[in-house]
Amino acid sequence: MMKKNKKIGLLEAIAMAVGTMIGASIFSVFGVGAQIAGRNLPEAFVLSGLFALIVAYSYAKLGAKITSNAGPIAFILQGIGDNIFTGALSILMWLSYVISISLFAKGFAGYFLPLVHTRVSPLSTGIVETLLIAFFTAINFFGSKAVGRLEFYIVLAKLSILGVFIFPGFFTINPGYIIPSFNAQHIQGTFTASIVFFLSYMGFGLVTNASENMENPKRNVPLAIFISIAVVMFVYVSVSLVALGNLLLADLIQARDNALAVASRPFLGSFGFILISIGALFSISSALNATIYGGANIAYSLAKAGELPGYFERKVWFNSSEGLYITAILSLIFALVFNIGEIATITSAVFIIIYIFVLISHYRLAKDVGGNRKFIILNIFILIFVFLSLLSYQWQTQRDALYGTAITLSGALTLEYIYRYLKKRRFAK
Repeated sequence: MMKKNKKIGLLEAIAMAVGTMIGASIFSVFGVGAQIAGRNLPEAFVLSGLFALIVAYSYAKLGAKITSNAGPIAFILQGIGDNIFTGALSILMWLSYVISISLFAKGFAGYFLPLVHTRVSPLSTGIVETLLIAFFTAINFFGSKAVGRLEFYIVLAKLSILGVFIFPGFFTINPGYIIPSFNAQHIQGTFTASIVFFLSYMGFGLVTNASENMENPKRNVPLAIFISIAVVMFVYVSVSLVALGNLLLADLIQARDNALAVASRPFLGSFGFILISIGALFSISSALNATIYGGANIAYSLAKAGELPGYFERKVWFNSSEGLYITAILSLIFALVFNIGEIATITSAVFIIIYIFVLISHYRLAKDVGGNRKFIILNIFILIFVFLSLLSYQWQTQRDALYGTAITLSGALTLEYIYRYLKKRRFAK
Protein backbone atom coordinates (compact mmCIF):
# COMPACT_ATOMS: atom_id res chain seq x y z
CA MET A 1 0.00 0.00 0.00
CA MET A 2 1.25 3.45 -0.86
CA LYS A 3 2.26 5.44 2.19
CA LYS A 4 0.27 8.56 2.92
CA ASN A 5 3.34 10.80 2.94
CA LYS A 6 4.32 9.76 -0.58
CA LYS A 7 1.95 11.73 -2.74
CA ILE A 8 1.89 11.68 -6.52
CA GLY A 9 3.08 14.96 -8.00
CA LEU A 10 1.90 16.65 -11.17
CA LEU A 11 4.70 15.25 -13.35
CA GLU A 12 4.08 11.72 -12.05
CA ALA A 13 0.35 12.00 -12.70
CA ILE A 14 1.01 13.20 -16.24
CA ALA A 15 3.48 10.34 -16.70
CA MET A 16 0.87 7.77 -15.62
CA ALA A 17 -1.67 9.08 -18.10
CA VAL A 18 0.77 9.57 -20.99
CA GLY A 19 2.33 6.15 -20.42
CA THR A 20 -1.00 4.38 -20.58
CA MET A 21 -2.26 6.30 -23.62
CA ILE A 22 0.88 5.78 -25.67
CA GLY A 23 1.16 2.13 -24.71
CA ALA A 24 -2.49 1.58 -25.51
CA SER A 25 -2.70 2.74 -29.08
CA ILE A 26 0.16 4.20 -31.04
CA PHE A 27 1.88 0.82 -31.31
CA SER A 28 -1.13 -1.49 -31.12
CA VAL A 29 -3.70 -0.15 -33.57
CA PHE A 30 -1.79 2.33 -35.72
CA GLY A 31 -2.06 0.10 -38.78
CA VAL A 32 -5.80 -0.27 -38.30
CA GLY A 33 -6.16 3.51 -38.31
CA ALA A 34 -4.09 3.80 -41.49
CA GLN A 35 -6.38 1.31 -43.19
CA ILE A 36 -9.49 3.29 -42.24
CA ALA A 37 -8.31 6.91 -42.54
CA GLY A 38 -5.65 6.56 -45.23
CA ARG A 39 -3.64 9.76 -45.73
CA ASN A 40 -5.97 11.56 -43.33
CA LEU A 41 -4.61 9.67 -40.33
CA PRO A 42 -3.05 12.77 -38.63
CA GLU A 43 -6.38 14.58 -38.93
CA ALA A 44 -8.13 11.55 -37.40
CA PHE A 45 -5.82 11.73 -34.38
CA VAL A 46 -6.61 15.43 -33.96
CA LEU A 47 -10.36 14.80 -34.15
CA SER A 48 -10.22 11.94 -31.65
CA GLY A 49 -8.19 14.21 -29.37
CA LEU A 50 -10.96 16.80 -29.56
CA PHE A 51 -13.48 14.12 -28.57
CA ALA A 52 -11.23 13.29 -25.62
CA LEU A 53 -11.14 16.95 -24.58
CA ILE A 54 -14.94 16.96 -24.53
CA VAL A 55 -14.86 14.20 -21.92
CA ALA A 56 -11.83 15.71 -20.18
CA TYR A 57 -13.78 18.90 -19.49
CA SER A 58 -16.18 16.96 -17.26
CA TYR A 59 -13.46 14.76 -15.75
CA ALA A 60 -11.47 17.84 -14.79
CA LYS A 61 -14.43 19.58 -13.15
CA LEU A 62 -15.58 16.46 -11.32
CA GLY A 63 -12.09 15.22 -10.40
CA ALA A 64 -11.15 18.55 -8.82
CA LYS A 65 -14.08 18.32 -6.38
CA ILE A 66 -14.76 14.58 -6.00
CA THR A 67 -11.55 12.95 -4.80
CA SER A 68 -11.81 9.17 -5.07
CA ASN A 69 -9.69 6.38 -6.50
CA ALA A 70 -12.88 4.87 -7.93
CA GLY A 71 -12.69 7.60 -10.58
CA PRO A 72 -15.69 7.69 -12.94
CA ILE A 73 -17.81 5.36 -10.80
CA ALA A 74 -17.52 7.81 -7.89
CA PHE A 75 -18.68 10.59 -10.24
CA ILE A 76 -21.63 8.52 -11.46
CA LEU A 77 -22.60 7.45 -7.95
CA GLN A 78 -22.66 11.09 -6.85
CA GLY A 79 -24.52 12.18 -9.97
CA ILE A 80 -27.23 9.56 -10.50
CA GLY A 81 -27.18 7.68 -7.20
CA ASP A 82 -27.04 4.00 -6.34
CA ASN A 83 -29.10 2.06 -8.89
CA ILE A 84 -28.83 -0.81 -11.34
CA PHE A 85 -27.16 1.41 -13.95
CA THR A 86 -24.46 2.51 -11.51
CA GLY A 87 -23.72 -1.10 -10.71
CA ALA A 88 -23.76 -2.14 -14.36
CA LEU A 89 -21.32 0.66 -15.19
CA SER A 90 -18.96 -0.48 -12.43
CA ILE A 91 -18.95 -3.95 -14.00
CA LEU A 92 -18.55 -2.35 -17.41
CA MET A 93 -15.52 -0.42 -16.17
CA TRP A 94 -13.93 -3.69 -15.09
CA LEU A 95 -14.76 -5.24 -18.48
CA SER A 96 -13.14 -2.24 -20.18
CA TYR A 97 -9.88 -3.20 -18.49
CA VAL A 98 -10.41 -6.83 -19.51
CA ILE A 99 -10.80 -5.85 -23.18
CA SER A 100 -7.85 -3.45 -22.96
CA ILE A 101 -5.63 -6.29 -21.74
CA SER A 102 -6.63 -8.34 -24.78
CA LEU A 103 -5.78 -5.37 -27.02
CA PHE A 104 -2.32 -5.12 -25.47
CA ALA A 105 -1.74 -8.86 -25.87
CA LYS A 106 -2.73 -8.69 -29.53
CA GLY A 107 -0.46 -5.68 -30.11
CA PHE A 108 2.48 -7.37 -28.36
CA ALA A 109 2.19 -10.45 -30.58
CA GLY A 110 2.08 -8.26 -33.69
CA TYR A 111 5.52 -6.78 -32.91
CA PHE A 112 7.13 -9.78 -31.22
CA LEU A 113 6.67 -12.41 -33.94
CA PRO A 114 8.30 -10.44 -36.81
CA LEU A 115 11.12 -9.38 -34.49
CA VAL A 116 12.03 -13.03 -33.77
CA HIS A 117 11.49 -13.99 -37.44
CA THR A 118 8.45 -16.17 -36.75
CA ARG A 119 5.60 -16.43 -39.24
CA VAL A 120 2.49 -14.64 -38.08
CA SER A 121 -0.42 -17.08 -37.95
CA PRO A 122 -3.48 -17.61 -35.72
CA LEU A 123 -1.59 -20.38 -33.90
CA SER A 124 1.65 -18.44 -33.28
CA THR A 125 -0.29 -15.31 -32.32
CA GLY A 126 -2.51 -17.28 -29.94
CA ILE A 127 0.50 -18.90 -28.26
CA VAL A 128 2.21 -15.54 -27.66
CA GLU A 129 -1.01 -14.00 -26.32
CA THR A 130 -1.58 -16.93 -23.96
CA LEU A 131 1.98 -16.94 -22.61
CA LEU A 132 2.03 -13.15 -22.21
CA ILE A 133 -1.22 -12.96 -20.22
CA ALA A 134 -0.17 -15.98 -18.15
CA PHE A 135 3.19 -14.34 -17.39
CA PHE A 136 1.73 -11.08 -16.12
CA THR A 137 -0.99 -12.94 -14.25
CA ALA A 138 1.73 -14.84 -12.39
CA ILE A 139 3.61 -11.62 -11.63
CA ASN A 140 0.50 -9.98 -10.27
CA PHE A 141 -0.30 -12.98 -8.10
CA PHE A 142 2.92 -12.40 -6.17
CA GLY A 143 2.52 -8.62 -6.27
CA SER A 144 5.06 -5.83 -6.72
CA LYS A 145 5.68 -2.26 -5.56
CA ALA A 146 4.87 0.44 -8.09
CA VAL A 147 6.26 3.93 -7.63
CA GLY A 148 5.12 7.03 -9.52
CA ARG A 149 8.69 8.21 -10.04
CA LEU A 150 9.60 4.91 -11.74
CA GLU A 151 6.65 5.31 -14.10
CA PHE A 152 7.95 8.77 -14.97
CA TYR A 153 11.27 7.31 -16.16
CA ILE A 154 9.51 4.50 -18.02
CA VAL A 155 7.46 7.05 -19.93
CA LEU A 156 10.60 9.08 -20.58
CA ALA A 157 12.15 5.98 -22.18
CA LYS A 158 9.07 5.47 -24.38
CA LEU A 159 9.08 9.05 -25.54
CA SER A 160 12.82 8.91 -26.22
CA ILE A 161 12.37 5.91 -28.50
CA LEU A 162 9.52 7.64 -30.32
CA GLY A 163 11.73 10.73 -30.54
CA VAL A 164 14.35 8.68 -32.40
CA PHE A 165 11.55 7.75 -34.80
CA ILE A 166 10.02 11.23 -35.14
CA PHE A 167 12.94 13.66 -35.51
CA PRO A 168 15.03 11.90 -38.20
CA GLY A 169 11.83 10.89 -39.97
CA PHE A 170 10.69 14.49 -40.40
CA PHE A 171 13.68 15.20 -42.67
CA THR A 172 12.79 12.38 -45.07
CA ILE A 173 9.04 12.95 -45.36
CA ASN A 174 7.65 12.90 -48.90
CA PRO A 175 5.15 15.80 -48.87
CA GLY A 176 2.99 14.09 -51.47
CA TYR A 177 2.32 11.18 -49.11
CA ILE A 178 0.77 13.31 -46.37
CA ILE A 179 -1.54 15.64 -48.33
CA PRO A 180 -5.02 15.00 -46.88
CA SER A 181 -8.02 14.28 -49.07
CA PHE A 182 -11.38 15.87 -48.45
CA ASN A 183 -13.71 13.92 -50.68
CA ALA A 184 -16.74 12.24 -49.09
CA GLN A 185 -15.07 8.83 -48.76
CA HIS A 186 -11.96 10.14 -47.01
CA ILE A 187 -13.94 12.45 -44.72
CA GLN A 188 -16.02 9.46 -43.67
CA GLY A 189 -12.85 7.42 -43.12
CA THR A 190 -11.32 10.22 -41.04
CA PHE A 191 -14.38 10.42 -38.81
CA THR A 192 -14.57 6.64 -38.43
CA ALA A 193 -10.88 6.37 -37.58
CA SER A 194 -11.24 9.15 -35.01
CA ILE A 195 -13.96 7.11 -33.29
CA VAL A 196 -11.80 3.98 -33.28
CA PHE A 197 -8.88 6.02 -31.92
CA PHE A 198 -11.05 7.35 -29.11
CA LEU A 199 -9.48 4.57 -27.03
CA SER A 200 -6.08 6.12 -27.76
CA TYR A 201 -6.78 8.82 -25.18
CA MET A 202 -8.54 6.74 -22.53
CA GLY A 203 -5.52 6.81 -20.21
CA PHE A 204 -6.24 10.34 -18.97
CA GLY A 205 -8.93 8.86 -16.72
CA LEU A 206 -6.26 7.15 -14.62
CA VAL A 207 -5.49 10.55 -13.13
CA THR A 208 -8.82 10.53 -11.32
CA ASN A 209 -8.28 6.92 -10.22
CA ALA A 210 -5.25 8.07 -8.24
CA SER A 211 -6.64 11.39 -7.02
CA GLU A 212 -6.69 10.40 -3.33
CA ASN A 213 -2.92 10.04 -3.47
CA MET A 214 -2.15 13.23 -5.42
CA GLU A 215 -0.65 16.44 -4.17
CA ASN A 216 -3.21 19.25 -4.37
CA PRO A 217 -5.77 17.30 -6.45
CA LYS A 218 -8.01 20.34 -6.99
CA ARG A 219 -5.21 21.93 -9.02
CA ASN A 220 -3.27 18.94 -10.31
CA VAL A 221 -6.11 16.69 -11.50
CA PRO A 222 -7.35 19.14 -14.17
CA LEU A 223 -3.80 20.14 -15.14
CA ALA A 224 -2.64 16.54 -15.47
CA ILE A 225 -5.66 15.62 -17.60
CA PHE A 226 -5.31 18.46 -20.10
CA ILE A 227 -1.50 18.42 -20.30
CA SER A 228 -1.39 14.65 -20.84
CA ILE A 229 -3.93 14.86 -23.68
CA ALA A 230 -1.98 17.71 -25.32
CA VAL A 231 1.32 15.81 -25.08
CA VAL A 232 -0.17 12.62 -26.48
CA MET A 233 -1.97 14.42 -29.31
CA PHE A 234 1.35 15.99 -30.35
CA VAL A 235 3.08 12.60 -30.28
CA TYR A 236 0.30 10.86 -32.23
CA VAL A 237 0.14 13.48 -34.96
CA SER A 238 3.95 13.59 -35.27
CA VAL A 239 4.28 9.82 -35.48
CA SER A 240 1.49 9.54 -38.04
CA LEU A 241 3.06 12.25 -40.23
CA VAL A 242 6.45 10.50 -40.17
CA ALA A 243 4.97 7.05 -40.82
CA LEU A 244 2.78 8.21 -43.70
CA GLY A 245 5.50 10.45 -45.12
CA ASN A 246 8.12 7.70 -45.33
CA LEU A 247 6.14 4.67 -46.46
CA LEU A 248 3.57 4.07 -49.16
CA LEU A 249 0.09 3.81 -47.70
CA ALA A 250 -0.40 0.32 -49.15
CA ASP A 251 2.79 -0.88 -47.45
CA LEU A 252 1.75 0.70 -44.16
CA ILE A 253 -1.61 -1.05 -44.27
CA GLN A 254 0.01 -4.36 -45.18
CA ALA A 255 2.25 -4.04 -42.10
CA ARG A 256 -0.70 -3.23 -39.84
CA ASP A 257 0.46 -5.55 -37.03
CA ASN A 258 3.83 -3.78 -36.63
CA ALA A 259 3.30 -0.69 -38.75
CA LEU A 260 5.64 1.70 -36.93
CA ALA A 261 8.58 -0.71 -37.00
CA VAL A 262 8.18 -1.19 -40.76
CA ALA A 263 7.74 2.57 -41.30
CA SER A 264 11.10 3.25 -39.61
CA ARG A 265 13.06 1.16 -42.13
CA PRO A 266 13.27 3.74 -44.97
CA PHE A 267 15.23 6.23 -42.84
CA LEU A 268 16.63 4.15 -39.92
CA GLY A 269 17.18 0.78 -41.61
CA SER A 270 17.30 -2.46 -39.66
CA PHE A 271 18.38 -0.58 -36.53
CA GLY A 272 15.13 1.38 -36.60
CA PHE A 273 13.03 -1.74 -37.10
CA ILE A 274 14.65 -3.42 -34.10
CA LEU A 275 14.56 -0.28 -31.92
CA ILE A 276 10.89 0.49 -32.59
CA SER A 277 9.92 -3.16 -32.15
CA ILE A 278 11.69 -3.33 -28.78
CA GLY A 279 10.16 0.01 -27.80
CA ALA A 280 6.72 -1.29 -28.72
CA LEU A 281 7.21 -4.47 -26.68
CA PHE A 282 8.46 -2.46 -23.73
CA SER A 283 5.64 0.07 -23.99
CA ILE A 284 2.85 -2.46 -24.43
CA SER A 285 4.17 -4.65 -21.61
CA SER A 286 4.30 -1.67 -19.27
CA ALA A 287 0.73 -0.68 -20.13
CA LEU A 288 -0.51 -4.27 -19.82
CA ASN A 289 1.03 -4.75 -16.39
CA ALA A 290 -0.26 -1.39 -15.17
CA THR A 291 -3.74 -2.25 -16.42
CA ILE A 292 -3.84 -5.58 -14.60
CA TYR A 293 -2.19 -4.38 -11.43
CA GLY A 294 -3.28 -0.77 -11.18
CA GLY A 295 -6.76 -0.80 -12.68
CA ALA A 296 -8.50 -4.10 -13.19
CA ASN A 297 -8.00 -5.19 -9.57
CA ILE A 298 -9.68 -2.07 -8.18
CA ALA A 299 -12.42 -2.29 -10.81
CA TYR A 300 -13.14 -5.95 -10.05
CA SER A 301 -13.35 -5.31 -6.34
CA LEU A 302 -15.69 -2.40 -7.00
CA ALA A 303 -17.82 -4.42 -9.41
CA LYS A 304 -18.12 -7.31 -6.98
CA ALA A 305 -18.43 -5.63 -3.59
CA GLY A 306 -19.73 -2.20 -4.54
CA GLU A 307 -17.30 -0.51 -2.20
CA LEU A 308 -15.49 2.66 -3.18
CA PRO A 309 -11.90 2.35 -1.97
CA GLY A 310 -10.75 4.98 0.51
CA TYR A 311 -7.15 4.55 -0.66
CA PHE A 312 -5.33 3.08 -3.62
CA GLU A 313 -4.65 -0.49 -2.49
CA ARG A 314 -2.47 -2.27 -5.00
CA LYS A 315 -2.89 -5.67 -3.34
CA VAL A 316 -6.66 -5.80 -3.57
CA TRP A 317 -6.35 -9.04 -5.56
CA PHE A 318 -5.70 -10.79 -2.26
CA ASN A 319 -9.15 -9.72 -1.07
CA SER A 320 -10.79 -11.10 -4.21
CA SER A 321 -8.21 -13.55 -5.54
CA GLU A 322 -10.55 -15.09 -8.09
CA GLY A 323 -10.76 -11.71 -9.83
CA LEU A 324 -7.21 -12.02 -11.14
CA TYR A 325 -7.97 -15.36 -12.79
CA ILE A 326 -11.35 -14.28 -14.17
CA THR A 327 -9.82 -11.11 -15.61
CA ALA A 328 -6.97 -13.06 -17.24
CA ILE A 329 -9.23 -15.74 -18.71
CA LEU A 330 -11.75 -13.28 -20.14
CA SER A 331 -8.92 -11.16 -21.58
CA LEU A 332 -7.47 -14.21 -23.30
CA ILE A 333 -10.87 -15.14 -24.74
CA PHE A 334 -11.27 -11.67 -26.26
CA ALA A 335 -7.72 -11.81 -27.66
CA LEU A 336 -8.26 -15.23 -29.27
CA VAL A 337 -11.76 -14.59 -30.64
CA PHE A 338 -11.48 -11.06 -32.07
CA ASN A 339 -8.90 -9.38 -34.30
CA ILE A 340 -7.17 -6.19 -33.20
CA GLY A 341 -9.51 -3.90 -35.15
CA GLU A 342 -12.58 -5.51 -33.58
CA ILE A 343 -11.10 -5.31 -30.09
CA ALA A 344 -10.33 -1.64 -30.68
CA THR A 345 -13.93 -0.78 -31.60
CA ILE A 346 -15.37 -2.83 -28.71
CA THR A 347 -13.06 -1.01 -26.29
CA SER A 348 -14.07 2.36 -27.69
CA ALA A 349 -17.77 1.49 -27.43
CA VAL A 350 -17.44 0.48 -23.77
CA PHE A 351 -15.54 3.62 -22.83
CA ILE A 352 -17.97 5.89 -24.68
CA ILE A 353 -20.88 4.45 -22.67
CA ILE A 354 -19.04 5.16 -19.41
CA TYR A 355 -18.13 8.64 -20.63
CA ILE A 356 -21.76 9.45 -21.52
CA PHE A 357 -22.87 8.63 -17.98
CA VAL A 358 -19.99 10.67 -16.54
CA LEU A 359 -21.20 13.66 -18.55
CA ILE A 360 -24.79 13.08 -17.41
CA SER A 361 -23.54 13.04 -13.83
CA HIS A 362 -21.60 16.24 -14.47
CA TYR A 363 -24.75 17.92 -15.76
CA ARG A 364 -26.61 16.97 -12.58
CA LEU A 365 -23.72 18.10 -10.37
CA ALA A 366 -22.73 21.21 -12.33
CA LYS A 367 -24.06 23.55 -9.65
CA ASP A 368 -21.74 21.98 -7.06
CA VAL A 369 -18.61 21.20 -9.10
CA GLY A 370 -18.81 23.91 -11.75
CA GLY A 371 -19.31 23.75 -15.50
CA ASN A 372 -21.57 25.18 -18.19
CA ARG A 373 -24.69 23.02 -18.44
CA LYS A 374 -25.44 24.01 -22.05
CA PHE A 375 -21.92 23.00 -23.05
CA ILE A 376 -22.31 19.71 -21.17
CA ILE A 377 -25.59 18.95 -22.99
CA LEU A 378 -23.89 19.65 -26.33
CA ASN A 379 -21.07 17.30 -25.36
CA ILE A 380 -23.52 14.56 -24.38
CA PHE A 381 -25.22 14.73 -27.79
CA ILE A 382 -21.83 14.65 -29.54
CA LEU A 383 -20.85 11.50 -27.63
CA ILE A 384 -24.20 9.84 -28.36
CA PHE A 385 -23.70 10.60 -32.06
CA VAL A 386 -20.16 9.20 -31.90
CA PHE A 387 -21.44 6.03 -30.20
CA LEU A 388 -24.20 5.47 -32.78
CA SER A 389 -21.71 6.06 -35.59
CA LEU A 390 -19.40 3.45 -34.07
CA LEU A 391 -22.24 0.92 -33.91
CA SER A 392 -23.07 1.70 -37.55
CA TYR A 393 -19.44 1.07 -38.53
CA GLN A 394 -19.46 -2.23 -36.65
CA TRP A 395 -22.71 -3.24 -38.38
CA GLN A 396 -21.28 -2.49 -41.81
CA THR A 397 -17.77 -3.92 -41.43
CA GLN A 398 -17.39 -5.77 -38.08
CA ARG A 399 -20.49 -7.79 -37.25
CA ASP A 400 -18.54 -9.92 -34.75
CA ALA A 401 -17.42 -6.74 -32.95
CA LEU A 402 -21.02 -5.52 -32.85
CA TYR A 403 -22.11 -8.78 -31.26
CA GLY A 404 -19.15 -8.56 -28.87
CA THR A 405 -20.21 -5.04 -27.86
CA ALA A 406 -23.81 -6.15 -27.34
CA ILE A 407 -22.75 -9.15 -25.25
CA THR A 408 -20.43 -6.98 -23.14
CA LEU A 409 -23.09 -4.34 -22.43
CA SER A 410 -25.91 -6.82 -21.80
CA GLY A 411 -23.60 -9.02 -19.73
CA ALA A 412 -22.74 -6.12 -17.43
CA LEU A 413 -26.43 -5.33 -16.93
CA THR A 414 -27.28 -9.00 -16.30
CA LEU A 415 -24.49 -9.46 -13.76
CA GLU A 416 -25.56 -6.34 -11.90
CA TYR A 417 -29.16 -7.58 -11.81
CA ILE A 418 -27.96 -10.83 -10.23
CA TYR A 419 -25.78 -9.00 -7.69
CA ARG A 420 -28.38 -6.41 -6.81
CA TYR A 421 -31.52 -8.49 -6.54
CA LEU A 422 -30.24 -11.91 -5.55
CA LYS A 423 -27.36 -10.86 -3.28
CA LYS A 424 -28.91 -7.57 -2.09
CA ARG A 425 -25.77 -5.68 -3.12
CA ARG A 426 -25.63 -1.94 -2.50
CA PHE A 427 -22.89 0.58 -3.13
CA ALA A 428 -21.15 1.99 -0.07
CA LYS A 429 -19.61 5.45 -0.21
